[in-house]
Amino acid sequence: MELRDRHIVLTGAGSGIGRALAARFASEEPRALVLCDLDRGTAEDVADALGASAAAADVGRPGEVERLIAEAESQHGPIDVYFSNAGVAGPPWLADTDDEEWTRTWEVNVMAHVRAARLLAPRMAERGEGYLVSTASAAGLLTQVSAAAYSVTKHAAVALAEWIAVNYGDAGVRVSCLCPQAVRTPMLELALEKDPVGAVPLLAGGVLEPEEVAEAVVAGMRDERFLILPHAVVGDYLALKGTQPERWLGGMRKMLREARARAEGS
Repeated sequence: MELRDRHIVLTGAGSGIGRALAARFASEEPRALVLCDLDRGTAEDVADALGASAAAADVGRPGEVERLIAEAESQHGPIDVYFSNAGVAGPPWLADTDDEEWTRTWEVNVMAHVRAARLLAPRMAERGEGYLVSTASAAGLLTQVSAAAYSVTKHAAVALAEWIAVNYGDAGVRVSCLCPQAVRTPMLELALEKDPVGAVPLLAGGVLEPEEVAEAVVAGMRDERFLILPHAVVGDYLALKGTQPERWLGGMRKMLREARARAEGS
């Protein structure tokens, strides 16, 4: 899909990948570009710089995604592209976390996608055209050893995107799922600070700049690819995991053991 003259809504647009996506989308000259963030001031700063519209929503709260969509459509007409990019890292590890932390991670990383698709997929199918894009992560295809809730919810995000593609693809609804590995964002900086050992596997494919990811997204959407993998190595890891799961699990354990040994020896 070409993005020129389209109505695009992007969540999580205030920083990191979202901010880079906002700038890249604006360069494609869309008909309308609505940039949403949890913090309205941040959204307005980005939108003002790009000549876009700003919106604020906590996509992890029931009713907020629906409100965002209603406001965008009332101002700019039917949404052509909805990019569900907002996400949270969730609690670290598995022990010492409570249900509330898991629920919040689930609401933002999964249910925000569900609520958008529940409204928009039928409408797009009725028109015979539309694009739903979500940011999952390489963790949604592989794993992230230091973040159980993040890995689980990102796997669910990928599964949801697959389901939508299967059930609505023949009706003209395009679906893409963005699954990068390490990207230079505040979330990565936090992961490196909180758990440098657990973040070692995350860095295996190198660190990309958000602008590189945004460029890969536009190329992937132009080709209407389901999986958008800015780190090509993720596809190799996924193939190994799918065909030789025991070998892949053993390799991940080995990588983690070696990272722990280096940390203990330093």
